[in-house]
Amino acid sequence: MFWMVRVAVLSAGSWGTTMAKVFADAGSDVMIHARRPEVADAINQRHENPAYLPDVTLPGGLRATTSAAEALKGAAQVVLSIPSQTLRTNLTAWAPHIGADAVVVSLMKGIETHSGQRMTQVIHEVTGIPAERIAILSGPNLAREVAAQQPAAAVIACPDESTAAALQQACHTHYFRPYTGTDVAGCELGGAVKNVIALAVGLATGLGLGDNARALLITRGLAETARLGAAMGADPLTFSGLAGAGDLIATCASPLSRNRTFGEHLGRGLTVEDATVTTKQTAEGVKSCGAVLDLAGAHGVEMPITEVVSAVIAGTVSVPDAAEALMSRAPKPERYGV
Repeated sequence: MFWMVRVAVLSAGSWGTTMAKVFADAGSDVMIHARRPEVADAINQRHENPAYLPDVTLPGGLRATTSAAEALKGAAQVVLSIPSQTLRTNLTAWAPHIGADAVVVSLMKGIETHSGQRMTQVIHEVTGIPAERIAILSGPNLAREVAAQQPAAAVIACPDESTAAALQQACHTHYFRPYTGTDVAGCELGGAVKNVIALAVGLATGLGLGDNARALLITRGLAETARLGAAMGADPLTFSGLAGAGDLIATCASPLSRNRTFGEHLGRGLTVEDATVTTKQTAEGVKSCGAVLDLAGAHGVEMPITEVVSAVIAGTVSVPDAAEALMSRAPKPERYGV
């Protein structure tokens, strides 16, 4: 027997609004938190979010508010979709309003810079919610395509399989197919590192390099991700699935990807500051690349693509020198470090 689930989605960016639409289309009672009154008004009055999803009609039952407390009131499921580096500060303010038995779902794909923590670890530390009620949703999910109801799938990972199954039911529609799993660390690492690799693919594209170079970066980027995942206890099979190879391919191949687009801007000569302004929305790999590299160092894992991208972002390696830095590395067996 189906019952309507009360869902709070924080916040109203492109991916948060898209997943709010998915939950609403699946039959959930959804309230979305928007920082700006004009965004909330557009959702409530015109059923659209032109600032982030122009030309997309939102479900009539989807409601918005500028009050996080109002959005969280009575919510059984809390969906977080904000820039990774702002999670701790925002969640500290929101935590008192999260229900005692609520399940929290992270849509975020980043690593906290000063702590090296994954997003579910930050959620647990700030709120005290047990890991069994904290989940990650990850996969090849470009917001614009999902909002347009083009077929897509994702993985909902949680240590508790029944929690993952409940979330799966709450967001399963004819166009969005969620799978379940328990490898939270693997899904989060796949989502965080693929943004860094997408920056590298964007750099290559901006430099005018071809499909061979892009395939090289995607394939070796997946190897880097798997090496780090293995060192951190993730299931190796995760990286051949939706939250690994699937997410990596979509993010690296699509011009809709913020991280690939950011990398293209750099490859064409823009500075990091100018690329940030031009890209407009947050490219998580820019902030997370250093934290990912720190994790690799702490676990003794070699990640040459991540290292070069981090150096480009930090300004210690020029864009033209980035490709040479990778291609001049000593030859190795393809599966070294596995």
